[in-house]
Amino acid sequence: MKRDITSADFFDEKYRQQADPWNFAGSPYEQNRYDAIFANLAHRRYEVAFEPGCSIGVLTARLATICRRVRAMDISPTAVQHALKRCRNLPNVEITCGSLPRFLPREPLDLVVLSEIGYYLPEDQLESVGAALVQRLSPQGVLLAVHWLGYSEDHLLSGDRVHEVLHGLSGLIHQHAERHAGFRLDRWVRP
Repeated sequence: MKRDITSADFFDEKYRQQADPWNFAGSPYEQNRYDAIFANLAHRRYEVAFEPGCSIGVLTARLATICRRVRAMDISPTAVQHALKRCRNLPNVEITCGSLPRFLPREPLDLVVLSEIGYYLPEDQLESVGAALVQRLSPQGVLLAVHWLGYSEDHLLSGDRVHEVLHGLSGLIHQHAERHAGFRLDRWVRP
């Protein structure tokens, strides 16, 4: 029987087996990725950010330093509990349990960060979620995507394909692209 890699059970099992299954809090790769994200975002402040797939909240806590409000979400209830604990002293952070495309904020967003999540969605779903997020971006709102470029049986798409799909969305201007050892980063803005 094929595993459903887009299910809450699939991800929750990973977090029940190990609190930080991808070593978001400690690996040099992850720290380099977070540093690249912040080098691309810290030039301004954001009113409302959305971070789907927040995992244990490591990036969420950093986003809280440049955002008036951060709305973060993860499909795994166990990951959400870890993220809530990590961000418990950050009053500008709201973390909920939910998944794309079922949960999308209704309010205007200034920042959407798709970090290591796009390849868990089928291509057509990534495209429709991306289009819905673009519609929620306020003028000058930023969509930033960063994805690993390696191969995993758990991924439906490659990191490059995720960025190609996002690059094809209408209503955005591509501002910046970077390739690092192991990951790709792209930043778009809504005019």
